Amino acid sequence: MLLDLDGTLIDSIRLILDSFHHTFAQFELPLQSDEHWLRGIGTPLSAVMAPYAEGEAMLASMIAAYRAYNFEHHDARTAAYPGASEVVRDLAEAGVKLAVVTSKSQPGTLRGLRVAGLDALIAVRICAEDVQHPKPHREPVDRAMAALGALAEETLFVGDSVHDMHAGKAAGVATGAALWGPFSRADLEGSGPSHWLSSPEELRRLVLG
Repeated sequence: MLLDLDGTLIDSIRLILDSFHHTFAQFELPLQSDEHWLRGIGTPLSAVMAPYAEGEAMLASMIAAYRAYNFEHHDARTAAYPGASEVVRDLAEAGVKLAVVTSKSQPGTLRGLRVAGLDALIAVRICAEDVQHPKPHREPVDRAMAALGALAEETLFVGDSVHDMHAGKAAGVATGAALWGPFSRADLEGSGPSHWLSSPEELRRLVLG
């Protein structure tokens, strides 16, 4: 079982959007809508911000400003989705191998898992620093399967964005669209997920029966 983090395990979306808004205000860049930033969720910060940065130094400063704001407010404004942590614990107790596959940094990923109480349960974490080709490329999914010793035909990747669905499909694994995140069925329809999941409880039933 491969799981995305933001929008799948933890509800951090409002904080992510506000972190973008804060950064762009600080750098006096044209402000963008929530919808604009939502489209980039699931891909690395560097990829989302690069079109607005005048060189690598500015990009690094923008990312640092985003992370400083995000980390300052993280624990107070982030929580596990209702039922998500409990389902992950049930899967772990049933012997399901678990990994997080995210475009978030390693420190941010660990922080999110701690808020959800899952840091001790999910030891395999494929983060932005671990790949050359992030989602929607298949590399993060392939790396997670290799770390778990898993076969594609036995693996399910659950995420909330089209980037998750495309990465899973490219790697040949089943995909589950987490509809409790920020995206609707209409948003994800074109990515062709294997399973539609309206709640973490549906994920439990799909995997454990």
